[in-house]
Amino acid sequence: MIEHTRSYYAASGLPQPLRPALQGAAEADVCIVGAGYTGLNAGIALARRGYKVAVLEAARVGWGASGRNGGQIVHSYSRDIDTIAARYGRKVAQPLGDMAFEGAAILRRNVHDFGIDCHLQDGGIFAAITDKQAKQLQHHKLLWESLGHPGLHIVTGGEMRKLVDTERYQALLVDPTGGHFHPLRLAQGEAAALESLGGVIHEQTRATRIERGAKPVVHTAQGSVRARFVIVACNAYIGDLEPALQARTMPCGTQVLATEPLGERGRALLPQNHCVEDLNYLLDYYRVSADGRLIYGGGVNYGAHEIGAIEKVIRPKMLKTFPQLADVRIDYAWSGNFQLTLSRLPDVGRLSDTIWYSHGCSGHGVTFTHLIGNVLAEAIDGQAARFDAFARLPHLPFPGGRMFRVPFSALGAWYYDLRDKLGF
Repeated sequence: MIEHTRSYYAASGLPQPLRPALQGAAEADVCIVGAGYTGLNAGIALARRGYKVAVLEAARVGWGASGRNGGQIVHSYSRDIDTIAARYGRKVAQPLGDMAFEGAAILRRNVHDFGIDCHLQDGGIFAAITDKQAKQLQHHKLLWESLGHPGLHIVTGGEMRKLVDTERYQALLVDPTGGHFHPLRLAQGEAAALESLGGVIHEQTRATRIERGAKPVVHTAQGSVRARFVIVACNAYIGDLEPALQARTMPCGTQVLATEPLGERGRALLPQNHCVEDLNYLLDYYRVSADGRLIYGGGVNYGAHEIGAIEKVIRPKMLKTFPQLADVRIDYAWSGNFQLTLSRLPDVGRLSDTIWYSHGCSGHGVTFTHLIGNVLAEAIDGQAARFDAFARLPHLPFPGGRMFRVPFSALGAWYYDLRDKLGF
């Protein structure tokens, strides 16, 4: 049996029922491969529309990035709307801008509607380390305001210590509609929500092959599901299920640690309980958990190869921000993978008229997965305009193919990381 990686989230998740593996042949209106945020939200939206939904999960609900991420609500995409407009034109960017803040609203609606106990807390901060980044914050504020997202404000000088107890930053951009939560509890709560609407989830059920056709069939080791539609929602854990999708993406790892409970020391780090991410290309992100632990993550591991000493990688980053924590014990350290595209924009589309997919959130998946799950449901239900807004984004394979995509990407990351360190 494949269980969750040893993480703080797995140790503090919601009680879960045993969801048996698929045995024999089954039928559904929609078969979803992957019980992460994308699959669960597509399932909830489809079940609300009256569709019979079956979800196949190779391990446990939220086993992948949905149950391992930093637990932060950050709007928009890994490339901002002005960059998308400059690259692909305003006609392509406009509908994406219209949807840029919807994912967070869907997340909060799920928590409210289904009473999900995931420690949801409002308030997020973007932190500028250099003077150049401080100017970027002003641009970011004006851009989001132009998209109809007010309420952002910039904090500088001594006022910053009232939000983050560090001397590292030049300026902070505060987004009251950002926030943080326990990511695995959210996934587990959304799974229960789907089941309450009549959806069925089979854990320990890896999809091995998708048979094309007017009514496609998803095959597993011990059974199959025939459906009117299939949604592939595996992201970085797709493996060899659909090789055509692999050429345009690359799995990447990020590392996270959780300290011992810090009590008042933890509350003093973030006095108003915001979450924070900085503006570096290889960014750091952190927050304080409901039980007072600092959860701190950062960096990118291109190719998602195993890193044996996560604490040695992340602890120095944590101490650079909070040197006052030098004596603090680390209770948990874990990694998780996300799927990167060359454009850093999500790869969404159709493999056939009956097989749909979404992956490649490129490290910006919490809100996007909630959005695209609902957009997939709309499209399957006959309203595909918003789906097509993402599907029309062009996606190219990584230079050098699967053999060289890792060193090329790592070289690019080294260049941008050096620029950050030099303040360029």
